[in-house]
Amino acid sequence: MSAGEGTATHPATTTRPGTTSGPATPTAPHVLDNPAWASLSGAHSAFAEHPGGLRPDASRAARYDRDVSPFAALADPADPRSWADLAALVGGGGIASLAGVLTPPEGWETVGVIEGVQLVDTSLRAEPAPESVRLGPSDVPEVLALIGLTKPGPFLPRTVELGTYLGIRHGGRLIAMAGEQLHPPGWTEISAVCTHPGHRGRGLATRLVRAVAAGIRERGEVPFLHTSAANTGAIRLYESIGFTLRRRPFFLAVRAPGNKPAKLP
Repeated sequence: MSAGEGTATHPATTTRPGTTSGPATPTAPHVLDNPAWASLSGAHSAFAEHPGGLRPDASRAARYDRDVSPFAALADPADPRSWADLAALVGGGGIASLAGVLTPPEGWETVGVIEGVQLVDTSLRAEPAPESVRLGPSDVPEVLALIGLTKPGPFLPRTVELGTYLGIRHGGRLIAMAGEQLHPPGWTEISAVCTHPGHRGRGLATRLVRAVAAGIRERGEVPFLHTSAANTGAIRLYESIGFTLRRRPFFLAVRAPGNKPAKLP
């Protein structure tokens, strides 16, 4: 996942039990329009940091623990209270990475932007990958090395705690992986999909996506994913195996009003 909000290409078409489908409205936004907030206020609440002194149920902004994910979220990007809580959370001059925001309010500075796409599973054939292995904390050094080489998106030392991560090894070395990150109600994001450059062209990423999706489906949930709009090869692959473009969000890094120097998370 990256950081802001774009225009939906069409409503989600998935209608499996326990999920919300159909067009978003001003009174009933789709949960996938703000998946980071839905995750931090729900399944990932144990990883959430809120502004000091505010109870989680009173907070209008939150961010992941900084060794888990670089992302923060607003309960409602149109609500000034959400931005006030985010400013209190990151501090003056602090930087937050956001999804679902196109333009920050006055006083905030956009310091980075990536156009992305959000795709949802509409016809994916999900199935286990017998050759895959479950990845855990002891695998993190290898995982970070593969992420650093392939750069599929942000991945930190504790990201592996967010869900199931599967890998494929060759000669004992990790050569491909995929796993789960955002977890809004009824949905789970497939993320960190990558293959070592020396082992591409063998369908390893596709097999891992299908295997991660099989676990998500077993819970009665629906897979979705994000990638950069510039990554046209990945988009074509995902569409060819059964994902459908839902919207084009922008991912933003924003700096809070104030003078404290800060680095990108």
